Amino acid sequence: MSSLSLGSRTWISTVFRLVLAAVWLYAGGVKLFQPGGAREAIIAYRIFPASWVDFLGWALPAIEVGLGALLLIGLFTRIAAIASALLFTAFIIGISSVWIRGYSIDCGCFGGGGDITESGKTWRYTSELLRDALFTGMACWLAWWPHTKFALDRIPDDASAATPVPAEIA
Repeated sequence: MSSLSLGSRTWISTVFRLVLAAVWLYAGGVKLFQPGGAREAIIAYRIFPASWVDFLGWALPAIEVGLGALLLIGLFTRIAAIASALLFTAFIIGISSVWIRGYSIDCGCFGGGGDITESGKTWRYTSELLRDALFTGMACWLAWWPHTKFALDRIPDDASAATPVPAEIA
C-alpha cells in the first residue's frame, strides 16, 4: 500500500492530468494548424508506407487534441491516460528507431518535423526520450489513480471505493 494519502494522490493526479492535457492540446493544436499537419514529421521517421502519411498527418494531431480535451475536463480520465501512455510509448519507440537507424530528424512533437543536420543529435534524442518517458510515467500514474479534482468523472471520494480490497482481506 502506498504511503501517500488519498488526498495527496488526488492532487498529484490532478496536476498530472492538467499537465498532460496542456501537452496534448499544445502539441496537437500546433500541428492541426500547420499546412499538411504532421505530414513532414511522419515522413522523416521512415516507418509508415507513403499511402498512410496523409491520413496520419491529420489523425495524429486530432487524437492528441481529443486526448487533451478529455484530460482537461476530466472525462474518461483512465481511458485517456491509458491511450496517452500508449501513444507516448509509440513516440519513444519511433524516436529510438530513427536514432538507432542513424537518421537525424526533428521529432515533430510540437510542430515542424523532418530531416535536420547532425549537430546535437545525441542530446536531442536523449532529451526527447527522457521527456516522453516522464510523460508516460505521468500517464501511467493517472491510469492507476484517475480520481482528480475539478473533473467530470464521477469517481467516489471514499478511500475504500478508490482502492479495491480483495475479498480474502475484507
